[in-house]
Amino acid sequence: MKFKSRKLISLLGALLFAGTAFAASEEKLDHDYSILSVFVQPSISFLSFEERKYFQEAIDTIYYGFKSTAVNSAESLNVAKQDFQKVNFCFPITAGIQWQFAEDQFLSAGIGFIYDHESVVLTDAKSSTHSYEYTLQGVPFFLEYRLALPKNVITLNTGGLFSVAVRWYWVLPGTEIYTTWGYLGAKTPLWGAGFGVSVGYLFASWNNFKLYGDIGFNSISVKSEKMFSHIVPNGPDENAKWNLGGLQMQIRGSFGFWNKPKPKDDDDDDDDDGEGMKSKLSKLGKKPNVKIIDDTKKDSVKADSVNVADSTNAVAGRAKVADSLKTTADSTKAIADSAKVADTLKTVADSLKTADSLGTAANTKAIADTSKTAVQDSAKVVPTPAKEPTAPAKAPAEKSTPATPAKEVKTKGD
Repeated sequence: MKFKSRKLISLLGALLFAGTAFAASEEKLDHDYSILSVFVQPSISFLSFEERKYFQEAIDTIYYGFKSTAVNSAESLNVAKQDFQKVNFCFPITAGIQWQFAEDQFLSAGIGFIYDHESVVLTDAKSSTHSYEYTLQGVPFFLEYRLALPKNVITLNTGGLFSVAVRWYWVLPGTEIYTTWGYLGAKTPLWGAGFGVSVGYLFASWNNFKLYGDIGFNSISVKSEKMFSHIVPNGPDENAKWNLGGLQMQIRGSFGFWNKPKPKDDDDDDDDDGEGMKSKLSKLGKKPNVKIIDDTKKDSVKADSVNVADSTNAVAGRAKVADSLKTTADSTKAIADSAKVADTLKTVADSLKTADSLGTAANTKAIADTSKTAVQDSAKVVPTPAKEPTAPAKAPAEKSTPATPAKEVKTKGD
């Protein structure tokens, strides 16, 4: 009993560890795209074998018989027994093929093997040991219909696919009970031997490999033409019947060798910003040929365009101001040159006032004509100022004072 319990705990721990490790790298799917796939399904089953009581009663009878043969207390203390376990659990394994004839609808055919061996040891008054055992064996064949429930029916944040399945069982030759006392074969009726229902969950997927976890109940009723009294002492004298079904937990690993192509668009990834498209193209090893700009980037581009336009207008305005300043500077320079000419004329006039040797009227007129010509030439040199900005008004030319004829100075000689 302890050995069986340890095996069960070890197997459960291994299955849980394997499921956790597989789930760490799972790829969630909206549909199972396999058309034809093969599967292997190890499981843990708690059999509904109520006829175990016949074997326990036989062991109790043998034990009390050993007690009765003891002649003293020492021999009575040597008598010991083990009891059959009160729960028949085993580890069936199933393999088969699965066909998806419509989306999310599957038909499967499979064959399994059930094996449950129970044994006990009794010690008699002489300290001799005696082993007693019985073995349940089954070879069920089944047809299964499985319906996968898509995510839009049952929605979880973690994704995955739920499924429900129903089965119909037949038993094949090899379904039997054999014990220390005899052998009992089962009938194989054509109409079947029982049914099963289960609920499954796809918790791991890698490309074409998928891992389901199922829990359910099945009933496989078996009959024989022999009686239990043929295989166990004091058994009932009627045709034997028993059940190989019960509560069952299983893990199904399937591999699709013929698969439908996956759709390019995923209805569950309706991303307005284009991230879904980028992720799909990255999985296919392609680069997206559509450039996606979000609203914030569009606003920033608009703002940059406005800033560039403002900068351009500012530069044009500064260029216009620079041109205006240059024109004004040229006008101011020309006016300054005119002022220099006026100063020159004033100097010439002052020189005329103080000239003693050149006091004739004719010479004075000639000098005046020369000065007038110089003023006209200087006026030609001054350029016409630009329209914008308006040049300052031209200062009036200073009037030249007509030369006064020199007075005759009489000397004493005259």
